[in-house]
Amino acid sequence: MSDAATTDRTPSPGDLARREPQKPSVTGAQSLVLALEAQGVETVFGLPGGAILPAYDPLLDSVKVRHVLVRHEQGAGHAAQGYAAATGKVGVCMATSGPGATNLVTPLADAYMDSVPIVAITGQVNSKTIGTDAFQEADIRGITMPITKHNYLVTCADDIPRAIAEAFHIASTGRPGPVLVDITKDALTAKTTFSWPPAIDLPGYRPVTKPHAKQIKAAAELIREAERPVFYIGGGVIRAGAHEELRALVEQTKIPVVTTLMARGAFPDSHELHLGMPGMHGSVPAVTALQRADLLITIGARFDDRVTGALDSFAPFAKVIHADVDPAEIGKNRVADVPIVGDAKEVVVDLAKALEDVELGNYDAWHATTAEWKDKFPLGYTPPEDESLLAPQYVIERLSALTGPEGVYVAGVGQHQMWAAQFVQYERPNSWLNSGGLGTMGYSVPAAMGAKAAEPERTVWAIDGDGCFQMTNQELATCVINNIPIKVAIINNSSLGMVRQWQTLFYNERYSNTDLHTSHGGSRVPDFVKLADAYGCVGLRCEHPDDVDDTIKKALEINDRPVVIDFVVERDAMVWPMVPAGVSNDLITMARDITPVWDRDDDDADDEQIPNEEEQA
Repeated sequence: MSDAATTDRTPSPGDLARREPQKPSVTGAQSLVLALEAQGVETVFGLPGGAILPAYDPLLDSVKVRHVLVRHEQGAGHAAQGYAAATGKVGVCMATSGPGATNLVTPLADAYMDSVPIVAITGQVNSKTIGTDAFQEADIRGITMPITKHNYLVTCADDIPRAIAEAFHIASTGRPGPVLVDITKDALTAKTTFSWPPAIDLPGYRPVTKPHAKQIKAAAELIREAERPVFYIGGGVIRAGAHEELRALVEQTKIPVVTTLMARGAFPDSHELHLGMPGMHGSVPAVTALQRADLLITIGARFDDRVTGALDSFAPFAKVIHADVDPAEIGKNRVADVPIVGDAKEVVVDLAKALEDVELGNYDAWHATTAEWKDKFPLGYTPPEDESLLAPQYVIERLSALTGPEGVYVAGVGQHQMWAAQFVQYERPNSWLNSGGLGTMGYSVPAAMGAKAAEPERTVWAIDGDGCFQMTNQELATCVINNIPIKVAIINNSSLGMVRQWQTLFYNERYSNTDLHTSHGGSRVPDFVKLADAYGCVGLRCEHPDDVDDTIKKALEINDRPVVIDFVVERDAMVWPMVPAGVSNDLITMARDITPVWDRDDDDADDEQIPNEEEQA
């Protein structure tokens, strides 16, 4: 054969294969771990089981991904939420098929309601046995479809990197939220090759982040015309990292601000233009400002029922600018005069620019009115008549004062949650973590664990109720073993406190099944100090006001293990102010049977209505 013939020969597939570099063969499970590493994941909270077990073997060899073994999958999900909410990064949790996956349903629903970016990875039975009621089989994709932004069932090892890349992209873009990746066991054990980054193909998923210039201009015009405007700020401002831009806009316009439960810390509490938190247990100035405003500049909020009260009577004189990255939220509950679809940060920046050349109204009268409300109706509480009893509000005030704004405060759900929202001084975003939309008891301890794992240099307080604490306190073992020294303040009133409050107010003090026997009546079931000790934590108890500061200071000095403080508080303390469910926010109650009296002119409903100095019982 001649040299020419040899040179002209068409290369065979075997020749090409020998010339191209060979990608190493890996299992689907190894591909999963490599994808997590490539995605920059540092911590995974999880619990192994049969279907996900192939993924745990290569995870043992990873030097980039730390796995935290939880004691319950719900704890893994809430820990991923805490990690994400404290940092803005995507939190990751992992569980096996069947009950392992279904135990993630509550944190997934919680993350969906509160726009928290997490990726949940679950194992699934072999693809050939799906639908046969195989052992530990559950259609977790079908179960979670209404409570995730998107979810995947991966049955081929080759698809794992793409599914992971897409999941992280979806979770963290647009309106953040949870994404589930369910991977069959045979996909985890099959051979494949790994390459990164994979091509992402998401037809139809194009979140709008840049607001339309026409809508920004229309919003600026409404602001120019307004006499009593209010910034109504929701949690979307925190998720977008728009707090600095928001402060600049507020100081540019001199317009008062209210921050919802999910937005605590988006604007500093200490700022003179901050009126507080609106809603069922909001401050009188914040609730009243929304009711009397002629313009709501709503950014990253959703007009939920806990803020609006009876929707048909909410902010009756106000036009509405509503900006949200999720177009489904705009007009869902309240029609917007100017709808703006876009990322909160970009909306705030563009609005500030549009207002630079706009001559705004004179807000002096409005500032005087809101300042009067702040002066006359500050947040406060009545100390117990028996001075030896401990007021829960005082405990939380002192936690805030002694820890400071650089701490992280993670609440469960109920009275202690509202007190923590009211009486901690929030000066920065991501310092307040709670279950706002779903209202999940048991959120606090594992979410605090996730926050502390993400930011070990910060002091992280789980402010929990004695009811909530008993739902997930097993994660204290996780904290001890993994050196995650959170601090837990149990606001122990021996009751399901918020339910008891409603029974007091609306059920003639018939306390059906709300007594937890944790501190009152001579019983301690369980004894939280002994329980803390059993887990390897430091357990402390405080029952008297004079001991509060010393107890908190002692806890702050211990940083080599978790600390649990059993604050035994007054049983009958209630959360005030309060707007009863389903009524107008005008009926806000400052204390039991005490409501501000408002000047009203029935002949001219458009007249400004401000509170009298009187109160009526």
